[in-house]
Amino acid sequence: METKWRIMIVDDHDMVRAGLRTYLMLEPSYEVVAEASSGEEALRMLRAGIDGGRPDIMLMDLMMKGMDGVETTREVMALEPAIKIVMLTSFLEDEKVVSAIEAGAVSYVLKTVSSEELIYALGGAMKGMPVMTSDVSQALTRGLRKRTAQDEGEDLTEREKEVLYLVADGQSNKEIAEELHISIKTVKTHVSNLLMKCELEDRTQLAVLAHRKGWIRG
Repeated sequence: METKWRIMIVDDHDMVRAGLRTYLMLEPSYEVVAEASSGEEALRMLRAGIDGGRPDIMLMDLMMKGMDGVETTREVMALEPAIKIVMLTSFLEDEKVVSAIEAGAVSYVLKTVSSEELIYALGGAMKGMPVMTSDVSQALTRGLRKRTAQDEGEDLTEREKEVLYLVADGQSNKEIAEELHISIKTVKTHVSNLLMKCELEDRTQLAVLAHRKGWIRG
């Protein structure tokens, strides 16, 4: 007898749940054992026990009223870490993709994917293999780069950041001193500190780094 993977659909739109349920009923390898219209309801059902058995996979909507998909995923992972979560959403924002994966989602899939791509994502989830379309993968990469840039920038003082912005604008030490109303010697000290903290050799490298990390004004 062929193994059926148990699926729980968590989405606050009735039509979306109905559509997913109808399609998955046609797939012999999958069985929808539960549905929830909110993250809170999904957690209540998991704690109480589901008649069809604990789901192997949860298709999780990202944007829901109350507890969103990221927070729900985090709670599900704490409660039932063996469940594989596939985030299914209409939103493609860099930070949301990173947050979803950090919370424990195996994959992040847009609701515009084809039925074949969704089934592929479900199969990958059961193997613990992340499945993402190229646009989702790019958003994840951008989001992680932004996080890295923010983390690296936390070590800079506000004045050092101001000097760095002006270095990236191509201003000389004299011009920076005039704009910030400080001495040229103080500007040189800030530039030296920036070079040391960023582990670079000259102000050209500083300017390139600032632009690459997005540490620029405007």
